[in-house]
Amino acid sequence: MGIKKEADNKYIINIKNLNKQFIVDKQPIDILKNINLQIKKGEFITIVGHSGCGKSTLLKIMCGLVDYENGIVERNGHAVVGPGPRCGMVFQDHRLLPWLKIKDNVGFGLRDLPKAEREEKVEKHLEMVGLKGFENSYPKQLSGGMAQRAAIARGLANNPTILLLDEPFGALDALTRIQMQQEILRIHQAEGTTMVMVTHDIDEAIYLGDRIVVMSARPGEIKEIIKTDSIESKKRGSTGFAAYKKRIYNYFFEDAKDLMDNMEYAN
Repeated sequence: MGIKKEADNKYIINIKNLNKQFIVDKQPIDILKNINLQIKKGEFITIVGHSGCGKSTLLKIMCGLVDYENGIVERNGHAVVGPGPRCGMVFQDHRLLPWLKIKDNVGFGLRDLPKAEREEKVEKHLEMVGLKGFENSYPKQLSGGMAQRAAIARGLANNPTILLLDEPFGALDALTRIQMQQEILRIHQAEGTTMVMVTHDIDEAIYLGDRIVVMSARPGEIKEIIKTDSIESKKRGSTGFAAYKKRIYNYFFEDAKDLMDNMEYAN
């Protein structure tokens, strides 16, 4: 047992035999089934799957926002029993408080710090996401991409060891989305924060993920965990990128090869 526990401690997130049900019309509905996932410190994990397969529920269980029936869920070596300051979360909608300036939104979780230290942290993280000069703006004065940058700054301001991202770029236009992907990858590389992102965008999952978790339709099960093994193969347009894409599509489309061929022809 001592050896097993020591092995588990190398994981910043450790999930074993996790199951989750929701009660609908007094009937139990299986949402997640037999989830096993171990994440090392500093990894960027992306999770893809059909709508309703339990991706967001899994992320919320990691955060401690949703409970679970059975299994093991550990964060930083301890059982998850609720949200914690070392685990940040960014949602699809930025959830900024509209009556607060951007600097106050980012510093909302830092209110117990001395003013000078809080202001220093806020300034650092706003500059990190490219929002220097917008400290005194209100959320309604920002574009969608800028508001998500502010939400990411808020998520990072508490210096979390883990940042969970639930479709954070889903509502953005295609060009802004690519810019935000580049931005979050730059922040991940600079800060070394462990990141877990749920996405419907397979290209995004390949581009960002050190490993890609592919989930089945409900009840959500992990069908495969794909390790992206080289920088070159993660470049959009490369043969390696296309191979990853086809491998993932095979889980969702019977005619994956024809679909990929048609997409290449259209491009």
